[in-house]
Amino acid sequence: MAQEDGTIGKALAVLDLVATADKPMRLADLGVLCDFPKATLHRLLQSLTRQGMLMQDTAGAYSAGLRLVRLAHNAWDNSDLARVARPHLDWLSAQTGATIHLAQLDQGQVLYLDKRNAARPVGMFSAAGKVGPAYCTGVGKAILAFLPSAELTEALAQQSFHRFTPATLTTPEALRAELAETHTRGHAYDREEHENGIICVAAPILAAPGHPIAALSVTATTRETSLSALKLHLPLLKQTAAAIAAEAVLWRFPVQGG
Repeated sequence: MAQEDGTIGKALAVLDLVATADKPMRLADLGVLCDFPKATLHRLLQSLTRQGMLMQDTAGAYSAGLRLVRLAHNAWDNSDLARVARPHLDWLSAQTGATIHLAQLDQGQVLYLDKRNAARPVGMFSAAGKVGPAYCTGVGKAILAFLPSAELTEALAQQSFHRFTPATLTTPEALRAELAETHTRGHAYDREEHENGIICVAAPILAAPGHPIAALSVTATTRETSLSALKLHLPLLKQTAAAIAAEAVLWRFPVQGG
């Protein structure tokens, strides 16, 4: 882990490690992931805990504190794109009856901004505020496929290419080929690549050509439908993505470098 400058930078680095972990983190676990001296790491953890940004359980492990959770929820609720997209997600959910996801790319990964559960909700990885892989999710591939070449190369370097299922693409070459096809057809698929039994169709939300600001997906399970049937929602999906993009531009939601 790269050294952060200043106390605030160090504290944010520790906070990021704890908040993005999939389980509570002990001091020893964090010591492996960062190069701060043990005394410094312990002092930072105690300070973050006193401020309510972290909480420590009876076993001594750290996880996100209530203050951090409140701040995160407020940020998601007040996000320009999430606010603009909210009525459009409601409409698409009502039209399809399927699970709807809104996501952005964050440091090469997918950050889920909002979600609408299906008429018959099913358990899956995604949730608002959760971070997932880009290379094996529909929303991730929909964004990656429309990035400028230099940004795509940078994003691909940030992928882990872990094999989650037998269908997961595990090499940059395979993903690049898939992204080229995705760009040509204008939408992406998740063919049980991240979770067994979970499929989706996804479309980019483009503020301008070469400027995907997010992606939108319609997701279901193989128990209830097929990918061929899910593709029937593509006209509504793309219509909704275009409507969100048009409104986001009016709100001056970010086009990088603009």
